[in-house]
Amino acid sequence: MSAPAQIWPRRVRVLRTRSGRTSLRVDLRTSLTTLALTLLALVVAVWSLGVGSTPGSDLPLDRVVGAFTGTESEVVRRIVVEGRLPRVLVALLGGAALALGGAILQTITRNPLGSPDIIGFTSGANTGALVAMLVLGTGYAGATVGSLVGGLLTGAVIYLLAFKDGVHGTRLIVIGIGVSAMLVAFNGFLLVRARVENAAAAAAWGQGIFDQLRFVDVIAVGAALAVLLPALAALTPSLRMFELGEAAARSKGVDTTRDQLLLLVVAVALVAAVTAVAGPVAFVALIAPQVAARLARSPGIPLTTTAAVGASLLVVCDAVARTLLAPVQLPVGVITTALGGVYLLGLLLHQSRKATT
Repeated sequence: MSAPAQIWPRRVRVLRTRSGRTSLRVDLRTSLTTLALTLLALVVAVWSLGVGSTPGSDLPLDRVVGAFTGTESEVVRRIVVEGRLPRVLVALLGGAALALGGAILQTITRNPLGSPDIIGFTSGANTGALVAMLVLGTGYAGATVGSLVGGLLTGAVIYLLAFKDGVHGTRLIVIGIGVSAMLVAFNGFLLVRARVENAAAAAAWGQGIFDQLRFVDVIAVGAALAVLLPALAALTPSLRMFELGEAAARSKGVDTTRDQLLLLVVAVALVAAVTAVAGPVAFVALIAPQVAARLARSPGIPLTTTAAVGASLLVVCDAVARTLLAPVQLPVGVITTALGGVYLLGLLLHQSRKATT
């Protein structure tokens, strides 16, 4: 009697309960990759809690632990718990949120350039913040609301301009690039017209303001993820169908227009929630999904691995930004933009060579 045919690849295991009524499909490579990346992010996060940007401010691990257990002085507790912990938590949560936003858009458009950084959602959030700070004079508090409104409005405008019997991925990217270019020009106009001190503050916000994060910002990002992640989980089956193309998804019974719109709302909200509290953080949404797909060697973009890559990437970049030129702290956006520029150049060269072969 011959053995039953292997349905799933060898890297996939199907776990079933004793009754056989419930089963769970586990991709071993994807799971192990996600676990390794999560451990990396946590190790860097703990190390980052002990590293300072001024001479003599580094703390060994036992003193970091003491700041949480109450065995250290009030000064150490404030440095670790109130000063460093919020930015580390926002880096972890925000990196995951940005990466998931990029994964959704790249899957819908079926294009690695389908990222919030490229198609204008991040620029729209930046525009909203600049209008709040420089035109309305609301300061950083108003920038949070302005960024959220700007990101969502930009997403709505790009969607409406790209809509014609549904939203084609290439059309969405091209229109998004055009809208992004106009927003960048408008942002420059606002900065030129502003007073020097206001323009300097707005320009600093535009590169990521991790040094000013507080626990209220952690709560804001955490609350956004608590609402948006269940929505993304509910839409994940439809998202997987979009990997086959819009026509194939429609043939499988997916309401592509409705689900595409809902996925775009979730993606824009994930990016806008992070931008609203920390400023624009470029290229994490572009890089993380592609790195996750390559590490997991999966046919599509694995969402959990993408979240782990995003968290690892942003917490590492934040640590580098704090320590590279210490005591001067670089905006985290400077580090992510430097990495993203190299990655984008490599991606364009790879696609150019692929198109000519």
